[in-house]
Amino acid sequence: MFNKKENDGDNSYSKKYIAPKGWKPKNPDKDYIITFLDIELADGVSEDQFETVVAACAAESSTGTWTKVYSGKDSGVEMADKLRAIAFDLDPATKTFKIAYKVELFELGNMSGLLAGIVGNIGGMKMLKALRCLDIRFPEPMVKSFPGPQFGIDGVREMLQVERGPLLLTVVKPKVGRTAKEQAELARILFTAANGEYHGIKDDENLTNLYFNTFDERSELIHKVIKEVEEKSGKRKFYLCNITHSNLDVMISRADKIKAQGGRWMMMDVVTTGFSALHTMRLKNPGLAIHAHRAMHSLFTRESGPGVYDKGEIMDFSMSMVANAKILRLLGVDSLHGGAPKTKMENYGEPKLIRDALQLDITPESSITLGQNWFGMKPVWHVASGGLHPGSVPEVLHQLGEDIMIQCGGGVLGHPWGIEAGVEAVVAAKELALGSGNLEKWIMENPDTPLAKAADHWGFGPKIV
Repeated sequence: MFNKKENDGDNSYSKKYIAPKGWKPKNPDKDYIITFLDIELADGVSEDQFETVVAACAAESSTGTWTKVYSGKDSGVEMADKLRAIAFDLDPATKTFKIAYKVELFELGNMSGLLAGIVGNIGGMKMLKALRCLDIRFPEPMVKSFPGPQFGIDGVREMLQVERGPLLLTVVKPKVGRTAKEQAELARILFTAANGEYHGIKDDENLTNLYFNTFDERSELIHKVIKEVEEKSGKRKFYLCNITHSNLDVMISRADKIKAQGGRWMMMDVVTTGFSALHTMRLKNPGLAIHAHRAMHSLFTRESGPGVYDKGEIMDFSMSMVANAKILRLLGVDSLHGGAPKTKMENYGEPKLIRDALQLDITPESSITLGQNWFGMKPVWHVASGGLHPGSVPEVLHQLGEDIMIQCGGGVLGHPWGIEAGVEAVVAAKELALGSGNLEKWIMENPDTPLAKAADHWGFGPKIV
């Protein structure tokens, strides 16, 4: 059982880390990093100990420890007191609170060091049964210490010469099984169907360098197809080529090969390769846009309790995908998977929250997010994916806007009439949506079309995957 007396030394020590009621940090966009946390108390920890636990979270993540320590000459305690974190906006009913950290407490431009502090150890505290980092707000000095996207939305549009509308792409399915030659042929089909209106092809997360589909052969063949198609059609294409490796030197070498072949984009599994690898690739290879695939994110962003965003009970230790998206924007991705309406986390409005965090210059604050001033940092493409098909395209555009990438894997490759028909159906759905057309009415008037067949096959809502 957690014992209050043993763990906070005395109440005055605990209270140092709790702000008076009504306190707010002054100049938060200049001087403070702020976190927004939701917790559940461990079994045996009574409700009246909520403040003590909150204080312990603020202490553990900044300058304190579980008890008073030597505070004499040369102890560092005086400086530690000046830099200590302060918890505020405590809500015992929902067990939510915020912690303000003075920016001087952390090294600028060091995301690994920052996260080691603010969320590094608190999840291991025994007085907690569950914890969710709902959001992080970064001040101007921290924002400007990171590179952000090199291209962003406008830069990619200029690169691809696509002035408006979403970018359409297909991830290879099966995710592993095609040879490099078969994948290059798929790229040719995608890029030449529907009058060449399809934009991109993408590797899946575990397609790296396999004996039947090596990175070198795949990258060379697909970029060769892109060059040939572009010369004939005049329409630019892109390939999200997966450079993921646990050896950073290998990733740098792969990115260099993409550049040498005239490629425009590299793909990284940014969770498994890590924030440091992403930061390094952004700085070492500035000639390619970076596509962030988020494989494995659910192991730390997924919350199985009902209180993930409505402030009810939580059951896991996690960080929201909104907070993760903000981190990845700072580190320099140009596109990131963020979900789609009516799939996965849509019950909580998460795709829209992620979209806002990726694209707005000033992300609004809400009851479940802290907001963010991005100080002019370039916006990021939101990749809508997961069970999408032609019938779901209008709703995705309506909910998330035009500055998105719509990724249909099975929703193109699984069309009953073949891949070309799948491409035609997605392109037709996009054009109808951009023109404010009624999809269901159009299908009734054009029943013998690939789009009508796709809607008959899959319906109109995304499939839960």
